[in-house]
Amino acid sequence: MTDPGQDMMRRIEAIDTAAADNARAAEAYRRMTEELAEVTGTATSPDGVVTVVATADGGVSRVSFTGGVRDVAPEALSASVTHTIAQARYAAAREQAEVVRRGLGDSELLDRVLDADARVFGDRRPADPGPPPEPTPTSQAPPPVPPPVSRGRHHADTEPADYSQFSYLRRGR
Repeated sequence: MTDPGQDMMRRIEAIDTAAADNARAAEAYRRMTEELAEVTGTATSPDGVVTVVATADGGVSRVSFTGGVRDVAPEALSASVTHTIAQARYAAAREQAEVVRRGLGDSELLDRVLDADARVFGDRRPADPGPPPEPTPTSQAPPPVPPPVSRGRHHADTEPADYSQFSYLRRGR
């Protein structure tokens, strides 16, 4: 038979060990939560013109451009900005997953949580935005402007410099 005092001591030690483990886990979760709140993802377009910083929740905190933005056609710039935003969001999501993996260890828990979110909330795992949009030639010179069309005698291009010939401008009449 075991001594009741020894059994009680083993139980107290087990409880103390569990409490210490819980305290360590709580501290790890607290640190992980702080890290997750500070996660950002940064992406730069292949041509280096656009840089985007996305926050942990997928919001865009900064978009910056280099001087090369002047040489990019508006349509190409729009596509580049959109794609770079997607890349920055993807980078932030990957960083979040890495923080969780460091905090929880390499486990299936994160995958299960993401799968449950997808089922319950319709959330999707962040997808890689794929390759950047096809580069387009730099902005081209605008088409030549045709000469103005004559709009009658009161148009600025056809008006005389001397208006005294018109009756309402002559004095004495």
